[in-house]
Amino acid sequence: MPSVLPTYSIMNLINTLKDYGLSQKQAQIYLACLELGSSSVQKIGQKSNIARSTCYEVLESLKKRKLISTFKKRKVNYYSAEDPQKAIGLAREKVRVLEEALPQFRAIYGESKVMPTVRFYQGKEGMKIIFQEILDEAKKEILNYGSAQDLIEVMGSFWDYFLKERAKKKILARVILWESETAHQRKKLGQKELREVKIIPAEYKHHGQIVVWSDKVAMFSFKKDLTALVIESKEIAGAQKSAFNYIWNSN
Repeated sequence: MPSVLPTYSIMNLINTLKDYGLSQKQAQIYLACLELGSSSVQKIGQKSNIARSTCYEVLESLKKRKLISTFKKRKVNYYSAEDPQKAIGLAREKVRVLEEALPQFRAIYGESKVMPTVRFYQGKEGMKIIFQEILDEAKKEILNYGSAQDLIEVMGSFWDYFLKERAKKKILARVILWESETAHQRKKLGQKELREVKIIPAEYKHHGQIVVWSDKVAMFSFKKDLTALVIESKEIAGAQKSAFNYIWNSN
């Protein structure tokens, strides 16, 4: 029996069925069944141009998807396509089941591990962007571990701006600095500038800075090429906070 649809319409319908989730062969056989009505595997194979052995396997897969029904007549299996409206109903039912389970899925998703995001910056201007981000996002406090002298020398007048804005926003800074004259000055000015300082021996001297706030960690290098990176990760920030607090409480 010739097709009742032009070739371009058949191809459009096959593509639609593939979008629905069927394979190329499943789509061809389902359409053949729609056109033929109840037919044997042999006729369906001829109509869809698919080998009989393959046709049988595909019909069984469509049967499992409830898109094909079957019955036996004179020891011959006949297959019929279900009404397309039923396919739409089945798809809607699957969506409904997923929607009902959505709260549980979202709970699992929320607890799953999320890959940390990392951003790199270079130069003084890049560092300014990070410190502005800290001002915009930090709430109650920031944790700071590093070299006060290098920080002040590199950031210059911008650091004065940062300190004033942080105090204005009432963001407390807890700072661990290695022994130096600058470190003692920062500690002396601590109460005025909303800062608590603890000083560690000069043998731990380095030329970097680590700042932790919210779920972010910023790391700065103040020697040679000025570089910095920001890591956004609840787990990594939590680990840095724990390490900082251990040092803080040990002094």
